[in-house]
Amino acid sequence: MTSGSETARPPSIPAPDPTDGLARRLRLEREARGWSLGDLAARSGVSKAMISKVERAEASPTALLLGRLSGAFGLTLSTLLARAEGETGQVRRAAAQPVWIDPATGYRRRQVSPLLAENPLDLTEVELPAGAEIAYPAASYAFLRQMIWMLDGTLTFREGEATHVLEAGDCLALGAPVDCAFANRSGRPCRYLVAVVRQR
Repeated sequence: MTSGSETARPPSIPAPDPTDGLARRLRLEREARGWSLGDLAARSGVSKAMISKVERAEASPTALLLGRLSGAFGLTLSTLLARAEGETGQVRRAAAQPVWIDPATGYRRRQVSPLLAENPLDLTEVELPAGAEIAYPAASYAFLRQMIWMLDGTLTFREGEATHVLEAGDCLALGAPVDCAFANRSGRPCRYLVAVVRQR
């Protein structure tokens, strides 16, 4: 029993494994475009064998792999993950915001904004563990405009040949699509918000 000034907290529930939902979504996105496995492999730089394993839910995709596939589809990674969840609506409550964790690095991303077809804006909160680095090819940023707003910690962001060290409160507007990498070279996790606008 709790006092009037205390709020009971529900037990921690592990995030569900998104592998099956992503497998179905990736196959649907590919088939909707009339692409073969070979077509998607050519556009994404991911091997046919790996795409086949992911579509059969035999392999958990990493952030790098999903970045390449979403770029080939002309989607943001956030949109791809949100479509895999299948949730729509004007309000996305905190408890219902999908969380995806990269099996390779522990990188954790929370899809904050609702998935609305008429709204080109995506908001994603990211926590990058100490020592982790995530790289994305330029294709992942095609047809997008993006900003990074630091919430906590220090992020080293490589944008093509340029390197930006961002501290809490800093905001960076990305330029034209180039290969990029997010790195946490500090001894503790960092958090940042990624705001993406899809260009129409």
